Amino acid sequence: MDTALLTALAEGGDAGRRAVEKLARAVGLDVGASARELAEAARDPARREAVREWGEALADLFAADPQGAGAVARAMDRLAPGSGASWYSGDHADFRGGVFLREVVGVQVVIQQGGAAVPEALAALPPRPNGFTGRESQTAALLRTLDPAGVRSSESPAVPVAAVSGLGGVGKTALAVESAHLACERGWFPGGVLFIDLHGYDQEPVTADRALQALLRALGTRPEHIPTTADERAALYRSALATRAQEHGAVLILADNASSPEQVRPLLPGDVRHHVLVTSRDRLPQLGARLVPLDQLTPKEAYELLTLALRTADPKDTRAIDDRAVAEQLAALCGYLPLALQIGAALLAEDPSKPVTELVSELAESHDRLDHLDDGERNVLAAFELSYRRLPPDQARLLRLLALAPGPEVSDEVVAALVDAEVPPVRGLKALVRAHLVERGSGRGWWRLHDLVRVFGASAVAGDVESREEGATARERVLRFYCRWAGAADARLRWVPGKPVPERFGDRAQALAWLDEERAGLVAAVGWAREERFADAAMWLSEYLGVHLSWRRYFDDSIAVAETARDAARRAGNRQSEARALSDLGLALAETGRVGKAIEVHTRARDLFQTTGNRQGEAVEWGNLGTALLRAGRVEEAIDALIHVRDLFQAAGDRPREAMAWNNLGLALREAGRAEEAIDVHTRACDLFQTTGDRQGEGSAWNNLGLALRETGRTDEAVEAFGKALEICRELGDPYGEGRALHNLAAIHKVARRPVEARIAYLGSADAFARANALTEAAEARTWAAEAVRMRWLRRLARPWRPAGGSGTGTARGGSSISGLDDTSA
Repeated sequence: MDTALLTALAEGGDAGRRAVEKLARAVGLDVGASARELAEAARDPARREAVREWGEALADLFAADPQGAGAVARAMDRLAPGSGASWYSGDHADFRGGVFLREVVGVQVVIQQGGAAVPEALAALPPRPNGFTGRESQTAALLRTLDPAGVRSSESPAVPVAAVSGLGGVGKTALAVESAHLACERGWFPGGVLFIDLHGYDQEPVTADRALQALLRALGTRPEHIPTTADERAALYRSALATRAQEHGAVLILADNASSPEQVRPLLPGDVRHHVLVTSRDRLPQLGARLVPLDQLTPKEAYELLTLALRTADPKDTRAIDDRAVAEQLAALCGYLPLALQIGAALLAEDPSKPVTELVSELAESHDRLDHLDDGERNVLAAFELSYRRLPPDQARLLRLLALAPGPEVSDEVVAALVDAEVPPVRGLKALVRAHLVERGSGRGWWRLHDLVRVFGASAVAGDVESREEGATARERVLRFYCRWAGAADARLRWVPGKPVPERFGDRAQALAWLDEERAGLVAAVGWAREERFADAAMWLSEYLGVHLSWRRYFDDSIAVAETARDAARRAGNRQSEARALSDLGLALAETGRVGKAIEVHTRARDLFQTTGNRQGEAVEWGNLGTALLRAGRVEEAIDALIHVRDLFQAAGDRPREAMAWNNLGLALREAGRAEEAIDVHTRACDLFQTTGDRQGEGSAWNNLGLALRETGRTDEAVEAFGKALEICRELGDPYGEGRALHNLAAIHKVARRPVEARIAYLGSADAFARANALTEAAEARTWAAEAVRMRWLRRLARPWRPAGGSGTGTARGGSSISGLDDTSA
């Protein structure tokens, strides 16, 4: 209840004073009570029915006396500027044309500033929304549905209906109003436009019956002529529309903010010349409508909306233009949601000296971003709460727990773990999708939340003690689920014949596929190690990801995971876990070229293993340190370290790791110019890998043996070795190893002046590297392929001219050799 309305009524003449006195009696106060006291009393749920009846009487009063209603509206604006216009705390546009007085029951009475208006349905269309941008495809879809030509060409007898659906704050009303204006400009609805806000997500939605009463009044039916039963009102409504179609032409009915098909069905006209446009946070497929789902804006559209909103408030405001990158950050923090963007622009507009960077910092550092997205009139939190409080308890719980899920998307399996169910709650998920609180993810069985919905859900968890404990328990279940299956997948990747067969994953491909799909969630879940309650499980999880992340060359993820695990282990005083995390960290640092740092990290890991008495871990780190030294060009130190680790594994009888040590030692020997020794060492590594059944290691050893053979001029043997490496890499689904082997084969063809074969191999190498996410290597291979083509043409140009029938020999330009790609084992 608005105090400005009550004050304006009291000052607006006898009828208004009597209305205020009637409200006072309805809520049990003296007739002399103040407007503030009346407004507070009217909010009491126990008096809701009495206030509803008073609101209906006031609506009839305004409908019968437009002049008096206009005077009340003007008085409201004088008492509280803007209060005589439409107000809404959700996702509606700010309509500033006619005056929209909203009763407590939610029925709008439409009154033009000039006083008259009730019979003219066209007056009900709100003005075009300010700041409307983008939405070209959705606007086109709506116009196709609204086009009368479509009705004439269709054989369907049904009234054309379009339903715009989307998250609260996404701009559904703005799109519908803009499209309605475009349709009217094209002359499609000469009979006018009826607009009704159904307030479907308020505590007291407008029923279809009350909507019919409001629409009948807007069509010119006097209150005393409106029938008493719902069926009779619906019949009169359809009859009135049929008459209007005959006399004036087609009418567009815009039913805004519907929450159920039941609210809309009675409003459908009987004449197919009329059209209905509905907006809702739910999809409403039951209406048989043309469904137009609305998503967040694109980053470009969001930036344009911010810029337009600021320039509308002040044409000289260039803050968003002057620092576009920061404005784009603001758009991202607003989730590209139109309501949030409008609020962000309003916060800047009310403080012209405030830099955009300051607002960005406030939102980024806030524990609850939604608290800041409030300009005093509009509030993103309120928009979401309207949808949330309508959810059944099981769906509300599901939404809260989904907000806690790791990663940008969540799979059916992880959802089931979150809610502690044997199977995913598909029915509940689909219900939340229909309510636009959950979105379908990148594939079937995957789900995602809008960023701000996730913030809202997490806030709902944090705001209640029981919900916090429920959320923490759900996260523990997710970690247990991830540890179990990531551990099984990691075991499959490490598996060699003779070891127990891991559960679930029948082969490497299945394990890799699962890890690929869940990677973002797995990495995010490791981040939970920052919280003491989840630290142990998250540290274990980090150890199951090292092989996969290295195999797929996600080295940024490898570093983030290892650093998080290292920090958690240090906080817990767990030196074994810290050493293992440092080992993974050093390997990733070396792969990204940070060799000096990798040497420091591996040295620290080796020392920790030594201190804790873990001899096997110490030996592994000697090997990792040796390969890092080799990358740094410290060849003799590398050879010493790798001989030492080879001896350690030989003494321990650890043949798999001994094979790795031989393989890495061969690389160091070749780098030192001792290629013949390297050939013997790599041959020994190949034999050991074959004996232990380690196909991945064997492929690496064959590749490195090929490099050593090429170094000594044994080209045919080198080609054979690279061919075996290529075969194994393709067998294992190792695109990086495949690219490496092809690259080395191409180099041999190039040196042998076989440009066609070299180009084919280089292009194959580029394709394999691209599949392995090794874009630098892929670009290098494409460059060499182009060089091979150039070499071929130079060979042709170098052939001497000879007369017909003559003889001669051609010469070819020699090609320079390139360094091969070797492979270290960890």
